[in-house]
Amino acid sequence: MVLPSLQTLMVLPGATMALQALTSLAAILLVVWLTRRLRLGGDPRILSEQQACQLAEEAICGFNAQSVAVDRAGIGALVRDALGRVMIIRQHGSHFAARLLTSHAHVRLDERFLTLATDDRRFGTITLDLGDQAAVWAASLRRLGASAQ
Repeated sequence: MVLPSLQTLMVLPGATMALQALTSLAAILLVVWLTRRLRLGGDPRILSEQQACQLAEEAICGFNAQSVAVDRAGIGALVRDALGRVMIIRQHGSHFAARLLTSHAHVRLDERFLTLATDDRRFGTITLDLGDQAAVWAASLRRLGASAQ
């Protein structure tokens, strides 16, 4: 069995299109394999309070978490340290971003949901499903910024 040469395939328009489609498919499969191999993309979640504490420590060296509330879906968390500082941690692409809350001005409670924003507009707004802890955290956040007034 003799395989046709590349020039012979180029004469046949259907064969050229099939070869191009197969090459494109192979390239797509290669990119998918590479992204999985490098662990790019995905949907990261905060799976535990310990993980939230670790993310807070990575964001601010020396942030010693005392209390933690993790969203039920794992998309974010609130972490308070021994100094009374409160950090919001949220998904940002395939990683996490963290900011300190400096006031309660951008905090809104809606039953079991707590909607938060920081003074940094780039961080955006996040709504956390904290269940029964939402009201407790909302009440404690009212004290933020009180020492500055």
